[in-house]
Amino acid sequence: MLRILLVEFLGTLFLTFIILASGGNWIAIGGILTVLILLGGSKSGAAYNPAVAIAYFSAGKIAASQLAAYIFAEIAGALTAFQLIKMVGL
Repeated sequence: MLRILLVEFLGTLFLTFIILASGGNWIAIGGILTVLILLGGSKSGAAYNPAVAIAYFSAGKIAASQLAAYIFAEIAGALTAFQLIKMVGL
């Protein structure tokens, strides 16, 4: 389970960082999302978004006991990306 949460944390971190750093450039966002799905999809399902994690739960793809951990890892990843953006001054 820890590996799954690490994939969700890092995936959300990289995705959020690219979204913020690129100013919403759809090519950059699509590119990083494609790479993240290819790298992490087989391990965690590549939700990278609490809304997607809830949809996976509703579809029975993740257990109720895992849902809060998924959401926590994703929010932590997004907040870490935001802090990194502030640190590098973008």
